[in-house]
Amino acid sequence: MTFGSADERTVAGSPGDVLTLIGTGSATTRADLAKVTGLARSTVSQRVDALIEHGLVEETENGESTGGRPPRRLRLHTAGHVVAGVDLGATHCRTVLLDIGGTVLATREDTIPIAEGPETVLAHADERIKGLLAEAGRAPATLKAIGIGVPGPVEHATGRPNNPPIMPGWNEYPVPEFFAGRYDAAVLVDNDVNVMALGEHRNAFPGTGYLLFVKVGTGIGCGVVAGGRLHRGAQGSAGDIGHIRVSGHDDAGCRCGNSACLEAVAGGAALARRLTELGHPAETGADVVALVQSGNTQALRLVREAGRLIGEVLAGLVNFFNPEVIVIGGALARVHDHLLAGIRETIYRRSLPLATHHLVITPTRTGVDAAALGAGLLAIEHYLAPDNINRIMEARPS
Repeated sequence: MTFGSADERTVAGSPGDVLTLIGTGSATTRADLAKVTGLARSTVSQRVDALIEHGLVEETENGESTGGRPPRRLRLHTAGHVVAGVDLGATHCRTVLLDIGGTVLATREDTIPIAEGPETVLAHADERIKGLLAEAGRAPATLKAIGIGVPGPVEHATGRPNNPPIMPGWNEYPVPEFFAGRYDAAVLVDNDVNVMALGEHRNAFPGTGYLLFVKVGTGIGCGVVAGGRLHRGAQGSAGDIGHIRVSGHDDAGCRCGNSACLEAVAGGAALARRLTELGHPAETGADVVALVQSGNTQALRLVREAGRLIGEVLAGLVNFFNPEVIVIGGALARVHDHLLAGIRETIYRRSLPLATHHLVITPTRTGVDAAALGAGLLAIEHYLAPDNINRIMEARPS
């Protein structure tokens, strides 16, 4: 996995900066570090030795010789440093345990409704984290950070959900504080589509600077990667395209209180209602997918129409944001042949030729794991951030 983008990588000389260069593979020997940072070899050695003593880096004798003694290679020491990624959906909890190098150590998915409330759902997630730590043979003290994705708006600075429509009892709930005392670990909370965008970008499109991840499930949301970094906006609500108004649907009421919102006419729940009215019982986006897969012509037509409506909104974003890649995920992405046909049709018709000349519109490559992996990567990137590493080393002198 790739952590961050080239633009984020620094050549400054703090221990955290040195660890970043080692972790990203930008420098794998002491000589590399001296060349990239411009630091004296003695200073590089001090930084590396301190990182080794803190258990963050290990040095191995497997470098290729160019004459003389082979160089010693530097790499992250992952054994004592793990993170958890938790994907909380409307009806599921998917948990993954990773080391700080991004290797998946254990994973588990369970059915649990988010509507059961924060105490019940977070207690379940806590038990799953403990179980995965035991399964992977890692002590609770090795858990350094927890990333959590939730299906609703989140105030990023506090990690608290903000008026989430399908999460009764979660408004302003202090999710990070729930885990305080349980682990000596930072807790990062974000909207599920943001962590999906992060997981997709780092795993499938690491060299892409500008990416949109569009989740088409019960509702519709968009995660934005700009300059290789997740873009949340001022308060964390960037990408909430499900509540952009679409013309010609004034009678479609939305759960936000307005009408004619994109998700009220093109989301999985809206399509399920329309199919039920047409005599094809459906309750969820998954039911819509099943009808499409069975060859139901009404379901096929509605999914294609939904794609066109989503494409109208995305065409405006393409003209405004000029992304390199648009990834379609969520429940309805499982019938992406029909959904993407409608999306592509409208985007290419309504967007500027220059903006679409090299545009890639594709179904998710990370699939159902995007949110859990993205939440884990959110935790890793927080833990390995230079400022955080510097704080750790200052607080625990070697």
